[in-house]
Amino acid sequence: MTAAKQDHGLVQLTRLIAIRHGETAWNVDTRIQGQLDIALNDTGRWQAQRLGEALAHEGIERIYSSDLARARETAQAVGDATGVAVHLDRSLRERAFGEFEGHTFAQIEERWPVESMRWRKREADFGPRGGESLQDFYARCVQAITRIAQAELGRTVAVVAHGGVLDCLYRAGARIPLQAPRTWQLANASINRLLYTPEGFSVVGWADGLHLERPETGEGAADAGPNGGDRVRHAA
Repeated sequence: MTAAKQDHGLVQLTRLIAIRHGETAWNVDTRIQGQLDIALNDTGRWQAQRLGEALAHEGIERIYSSDLARARETAQAVGDATGVAVHLDRSLRERAFGEFEGHTFAQIEERWPVESMRWRKREADFGPRGGESLQDFYARCVQAITRIAQAELGRTVAVVAHGGVLDCLYRAGARIPLQAPRTWQLANASINRLLYTPEGFSVVGWADGLHLERPETGEGAADAGPNGGDRVRHAA
C-alpha cells in the first residue's frame, strides 16, 4: 500500500480549484503588476461575480487567496456565493518583479533590453533588480499550495492567486520544466482543476471559461483580448 492510501485503502487526496484573479486595468495595458496592489476593473468584477455563480454548488469547503486586492476581491465573490470564509495567504502573491513593476512589456524591452531578454528566455536564476528569480518564485508558490493541499486532504479547496502562480502550479502538475515555453492559457477568472495526493499534483482540467461567455455575443474570456492565450505572459 502506498503512502497515498490510508483509511481502508482509500486514496487521500485534495481537490483543488485554482483561479487567476479577474481582470484589472493593468492587465488590459499589459503592465506588470507583480506585488503592486491593483484592484479589479469593471470587467474583473463582473468576471468574479460570474465565477462565484459557477462555483456556488461545487462543494468548496475552504478558500485560500493571495492578500493582494485583485485576488482578494475575486476570492470574496466565491466566498459570498458559497458561504465559505476566505483565508488570506501572502505566500500566494504574484512574483515580485522589482524594477519591472508598473511598466508595460514594451517599456521593459526598451529600457532594460538585456534583462528583458533573460526574462523572456525564462532563465531560472534571473530576477529583475529588487525582484524574485524564477526558481525562487516557483519554490515559494508551489510549496505554499502544497502546504495548503496537505492540510486539506479529503476536501475541495479553492485557491485564488495570479497568473504566474498558476503557471507554476500547471508546470508542477504536468511535470513541465520551468524553461519550457508556455502553451496553455492563464485567462482571468477561468476555472482550473487539479488533484493533490502525497505523490504530488496532477492536472484534471484547465482554462474552463464557459461561465464567462456573454450570451449576446458568445464571446468568452479567452477571446476577449488581453486575457487569452500567451499574450499575458508574465504579468498577473
